[in-house]
Amino acid sequence: MGGRLKGKVAAITGAASGIGLECTRHLVAEGARVVMIDRAGDRLREHASGIGPDAIPLVVDLLDGRQLSGILPRILELAGRLDIIHANAGMYVGGPAAEGDPDAWDRLIQLNVSAAFRTVNAVLQHFIDQKSGDVIFTSSVAGVEAVVWEPVYTASKFAIQAFLHATRRQVAPHGVRMGAVLPGPVVTPLIDDWPKAKVDEALANGSLMQPREVAEAVVFMLTRPPGVVVRDLVIMPNTTDL
Repeated sequence: MGGRLKGKVAAITGAASGIGLECTRHLVAEGARVVMIDRAGDRLREHASGIGPDAIPLVVDLLDGRQLSGILPRILELAGRLDIIHANAGMYVGGPAAEGDPDAWDRLIQLNVSAAFRTVNAVLQHFIDQKSGDVIFTSSVAGVEAVVWEPVYTASKFAIQAFLHATRRQVAPHGVRMGAVLPGPVVTPLIDDWPKAKVDEALANGSLMQPREVAEAVVFMLTRPPGVVVRDLVIMPNTTDL
């Protein structure tokens, strides 16, 4: 890796684990400073310390709308500027809709959809005013293909895709790029509720990816020439199971 993002400042939600943590490591390795946003303060600070001074922890409860909408001045105070926002935080709920827990669905929609929208809204005018900026969503292959065993999670990612495609057209004339990385199943805390046998089988047959593979895709998106946007980047295990 080199310094392809040298001088850039990124902010990543859900940065205390999984894809967000790995994206932090990769962006820092490319020369960026990264504001790591999560509510898990102790874990966030521990990881930031391990990565180095270019990883800056910012504790925010993403389910608190007022806190989330106020992240821009806090980011600017910590890092001096902002060039990249990565709305990555999310949760997973699967299972039959007839047997689902609507309270769990509400929490999923609040985090996967409302918090992602608020994250972008909090910084978008800043990007428009500075006539540059990159917005990245962690979406999912479930955002373009309805997955039968996860209807509510699928619906949340379809919402992300719709918001992205509409908003991108609004901000493109201002030099702002928007795109989503859409991975298949990844080894992250989101699959902690999978039965162990299912995880073991998926690892054995190659149908689970590692967070670093998503992070590498995000770096690719962010390092395209200024006039090029990777709007949707679907990455999947090379298996016949998907």
